Amino acid sequence: MIVAAVVFVGVAVVLHCYIFVMESLLWTAPATRRTFGLSADEAANTREMAFNQGFYNLFLAVIAAVGAVLVFTHRDVGAALIFAGCGSMVAAGLVLLASSPTKARAALTQLATPLVAVVLLAVALIA
Repeated sequence: MIVAAVVFVGVAVVLHCYIFVMESLLWTAPATRRTFGLSADEAANTREMAFNQGFYNLFLAVIAAVGAVLVFTHRDVGAALIFAGCGSMVAAGLVLLASSPTKARAALTQLATPLVAVVLLAVALIA
């Protein structure tokens, strides 16, 4: 069950790294603007905010990735890092869902895989 949890952690890590790239590196690119529904002016005016937000996503991905590696050698430390990283991803997705219901698809995409990872890991540790 831990292996299944780590697979979902991996998917969440890749997704959040992709979000980092879009927000911090490609925010004003046409494809990214289309993804987020932004005009060129809106993207330019929010570039600094998106740059910072992208790094939050990257840091959560790093925490979860380190946890996924350590859970096999230092189970408690790895699990704590997975719960912290993926739990924060889930919480951020819930905040997005609550604050911007029109972005429900993005919020659910952001929180689904880390939620599955957290549930699978919790079940594995309880069993």
